[in-house]
Amino acid sequence: MKLSLLMGAALAALVAGSAGAQELKFPPGEDSRFNWKSYEDFKAAHSDLKGQPLTVFGPWRGEDEALFTSVLNYFIAATGIDARYSSSENYEQQIVIDTQAGSPPNIAILPQPGLLADLSAKGFLTPLGEETATWVKENYGAGESWIGYGTYKGKDGQEAFYAFPYKADVKSLVWYVPENFEEAGYEVPTTMEDLIKLSDQIVEDGGVPWCIGLGSGGATGWPATDWVEDMMLRTQSPETYDKWVSNEIKFDDPAVVGAIEEFGKFAKNEKYVSGGLAAVASTDFRDSPKGLFDIPPKCYLHHQASFIPSFFPEGKELGTDADFFYMPTCASKPELGKPVLGAGTLVAITRDSPTAKAFIEFLKTPIAHEVWMAQSGFLTPYKGVKPEAYGNDTLRKEGELLITATTFRFDGSDLMPGKIGAGAFWTGMVDYVGGKDAQTAAGDIQKAWEGLK
Repeated sequence: MKLSLLMGAALAALVAGSAGAQELKFPPGEDSRFNWKSYEDFKAAHSDLKGQPLTVFGPWRGEDEALFTSVLNYFIAATGIDARYSSSENYEQQIVIDTQAGSPPNIAILPQPGLLADLSAKGFLTPLGEETATWVKENYGAGESWIGYGTYKGKDGQEAFYAFPYKADVKSLVWYVPENFEEAGYEVPTTMEDLIKLSDQIVEDGGVPWCIGLGSGGATGWPATDWVEDMMLRTQSPETYDKWVSNEIKFDDPAVVGAIEEFGKFAKNEKYVSGGLAAVASTDFRDSPKGLFDIPPKCYLHHQASFIPSFFPEGKELGTDADFFYMPTCASKPELGKPVLGAGTLVAITRDSPTAKAFIEFLKTPIAHEVWMAQSGFLTPYKGVKPEAYGNDTLRKEGELLITATTFRFDGSDLMPGKIGAGAFWTGMVDYVGGKDAQTAAGDIQKAWEGLK
């Protein structure tokens, strides 16, 4: 995954549930930001599992492991279950090894729907039931989208709901400095047409609208794929997006070429980009947003996911020194609603047990989300949480995007075969920015895809 580029390696760890049960981050009942009733109700309904084991395996290590453990401790305290969490630096390979060896954890948490679909097809997952699917549909923003990412064919060839969505990331964001907008008299655009008008106005006023950097070492080019994916969702139906990701429609189909050209309206416009066109591919994505904060600003706008504030200059306060707005949709295409591009983790039962089923039920409680929301790095599409539980206004606004989205789609390149989504797509976009036309660049990517067969 692209976001894994930002994750430092950490050692695998086991966390003993019995020890963690005494270390609740927020004392139950003492903070009105949390829905403590959901915790107490869950506790009352699951008092018969004390001492029974639960093993949970997931992708979180280091700080994220500590944050997840802080949530798991509430599950342990409520049920008395002996829950233990483990991870691995190579967690994708490890879960395949464990399931094939017949020694899987009770719960597997993974950010790859494709990997979960493979496990399901081999009979390694337990269906979560129609009741849980209906719960997600009714309680999550863009619930149908999330059901789709958790629904796979089993070993019998029949589709069922296997994976519960928990923890999401948002990519459809444009970052800016409110003070710069205020001084120049600019307003946040609410349509794609207005975004282009704003970009033209900034040029007319003698400024440069965009900072765009595709550099990322061996992964150079990946930020452009996020642009193209957002443009696909703003010019095509979600169904067309899905067919593109699976190569049911070809990479050089007019729908895809058109989305690449929409990206090019920004990235290949010499007047639009800080440093000019030559700087787009050579500027490291981590350095790219810094131009927002120069005096005078080198740019006014930066398209990037929710993690990018980690690379803002030290001391910048979100909400005042920097803020974001939703990457707007086209007024000419109201039928596309409000799509959000992002990613997320999905929770599946890989070894069925009463404790595993209880853990899935726990994820339906607001408290299972709010504890992590109140700390850092957690967003949820769950409409039942208290928004005030978020640790800051920026996270709260990002969470609101998930709740109000009409469509949610995973980062398309992460769903493609690795040699395409993390290879030919990256290099193809660098070639496009470097001078190739969209049709030729897309054709090259399609040839690479066909070469896999």
